[in-house]
Amino acid sequence: MRPLRKLLDKAEPLFEKGGRLESYQAIYEMLDTLFYSPPDVSRHAPHVRDAIDLKRVMGLVVVGVLPCALFGMWNTGHQANLAIEQLGLPAPSDWRGALMAAIGIGHDPQSVGAATFYGLLYFVPIYAVTLAAGGLWEVLFAGIRNHEVN
Repeated sequence: MRPLRKLLDKAEPLFEKGGRLESYQAIYEMLDTLFYSPPDVSRHAPHVRDAIDLKRVMGLVVVGVLPCALFGMWNTGHQANLAIEQLGLPAPSDWRGALMAAIGIGHDPQSVGAATFYGLLYFVPIYAVTLAAGGLWEVLFAGIRNHEVN
C-alpha cells in the first residue's frame, strides 16, 4: 500500500486549489479516503467522541445490514423456487436460469444454497445499479458544492 500512498501524495497538488485538476478534487478525496483514514476526526461534542470517521461508521452499518441482505436473498430465491415447483414451470430460460444450469444448481426450494444463490442473482444487479447511481450523484453534487465525497 505504500506505493499507492506515494502516488496519491504526489497527485494531491494537482487537485488542490489552483491545480490543473481542481474541479476533480472531490473524486481524488473520495479515492484517498477510501484507502486511508483522513486525519480529521471529531473529538468534541455534540458528535460521538471517537477516533473513527463517517466512512468507517458507514462500513459498520453495512456489516450490520448484511444479515438482512442475506435473509432477503434466501427468501427471494426460496419464494421463486417454490413458485416454480408448485406451478410446475420449467426452469427459467433467462440469464439467471442459464447460469444456474451451467453451474449445476437446481431450483429446489428446500435447498438453502440454491435459494440463496438464485436470490443473489436478483439482488446483485439491483444493488450494483443502486451503488452506481448513488455514487454518481454523490460525486456530482460534491463536485458542484466543492465538498468532499462522504
